[in-house]
Amino acid sequence: MRVLIACEFSGVVREAFTKRGHEAWSCDLLPSEIEGKHIQGDVLKHLTDGWDLMIAHPPCTYLCVSGLRWIGDARYPDRERDQEGAIVFVEKLWGAPIPKVAIENPVGILSSKSNLKRATQTIEPFYFGHNASKKTCLWLRGLPKLRYGGAIQMSFDDKTTLSLTAIVKPDLVTLSSGRRMSKWYVETSRVSLKNGLRGRIRSRTFQGIADAMAEQWG
Repeated sequence: MRVLIACEFSGVVREAFTKRGHEAWSCDLLPSEIEGKHIQGDVLKHLTDGWDLMIAHPPCTYLCVSGLRWIGDARYPDRERDQEGAIVFVEKLWGAPIPKVAIENPVGILSSKSNLKRATQTIEPFYFGHNASKKTCLWLRGLPKLRYGGAIQMSFDDKTTLSLTAIVKPDLVTLSSGRRMSKWYVETSRVSLKNGLRGRIRSRTFQGIADAMAEQWG
């Protein structure tokens, strides 16, 4: 299977598919953090390159709930225009001539302001063995919902059983305000904003989720 991992610089999802024998390529404006098949450039120029599956992780800066507070702020006059551009970009990915497509993004405006409509499912890293909370929406076309929590039967040469990672309890911390947040998120808040390092760390797909995508969609 030829797999395109759009807007991925980490290589995590790409390598999960590669290890399972697929021809997987990541594509991003940034270089890949780890060695592997990577296209550095505009992914929109590569949507017609004969892919069987695309998993896209479009930038969430202008799409997530936390970014909405800047709309109308005089300090960011172009924020609304940038949001509209981000929506158009995602819609182009969704409309790509690829049989199977998954769009991944945090909770935000795509369900209400784009033609993707309501997300197919919402997942958490702790569904896949990580004690972190990061609610993530998936829009799926030609793909089943990701399954988790226990063992299921999947046929590979009529003899393979796929075991899914058990759901774990997320590690939460209580802030001075009394608000409960994921320890993972609080710890990444201490990372420097310089060169977008914090954003890069937070955008990396958790390995358990990447493995589930490769096992079930591959």
